[in-house]
Amino acid sequence: MRRLESGFDELVIEADRGERQYWYDLWRYRELFHILAWRDLAVRYKQTVIGVAWALIRPVVMMAVFTVLFGRIGKFPSEGAAPYAILVFAAILPWQFFSAALSESSNSLVSNVNLISKIYFPRLIVPAASIITSFVDLLISFAILVAMMAWYKYWPDWRILSLPLFMALAFGVAIGAGLWLCTLTVEYRDFRFIVPFIVQFGLYVSPVGFSSSVVPEQWRLLYSLNPMVGVIDGFRWAILKGDAPLYWPGLLVSIALTLILCLSGIWYFRKMERTFADVI
Repeated sequence: MRRLESGFDELVIEADRGERQYWYDLWRYRELFHILAWRDLAVRYKQTVIGVAWALIRPVVMMAVFTVLFGRIGKFPSEGAAPYAILVFAAILPWQFFSAALSESSNSLVSNVNLISKIYFPRLIVPAASIITSFVDLLISFAILVAMMAWYKYWPDWRILSLPLFMALAFGVAIGAGLWLCTLTVEYRDFRFIVPFIVQFGLYVSPVGFSSSVVPEQWRLLYSLNPMVGVIDGFRWAILKGDAPLYWPGLLVSIALTLILCLSGIWYFRKMERTFADVI
């Protein structure tokens, strides 16, 4: 749009300008991002009796089950002087965020079919807003961690300052996998049934109920091909004040895989984005 000498506005349509302006449009439509994130958060706990308390109950129940099964019955070792319940909860925090973000983001485009088919805006806003909703639950769950540490009189040290870095890594895994799955769900609705299986299977192959140190040394690097292994180990290293040693080769593998997942997810999402309105 530009102003002519006559005082009228002239609309100029340039080839490929929309592509070049896409990332700038993400900033321009930031208010829509806020609206969608707030809407998803409100809808999640709408007409519930205890509301946001569900964000506290779910990780507590999950922690209790894993502590009994792996700590009491399975006799899996903890890390150093860390109580087994805190060891488990330090892993539940990133895993619950990842699993909820993956489930929400994979269906985000299909759930907003009316919005996507009628108006223009950068579609990347939709899965990103759904992941922010799960991130809010993660922040709420930290209240339980503080209460547990007060109960066990077990407090973190300076390593807790690195926790935002591992939270960013968890966010990267979630957005990368979420972009792949939400795009595939638009193209192939079978993925609505595949995603719950992926989440359930991932829970068993991730070190949530046990320490990854129980994995034999010769398999540790291969085990780290699951990017959530590095995320969970990082959370434990930051929270358990060094009682859980950090496996650096595995962490570097997780970081590399997260970068690949994010970049490839954005590439595939952008490649298919122009067809969403036609096939959704």
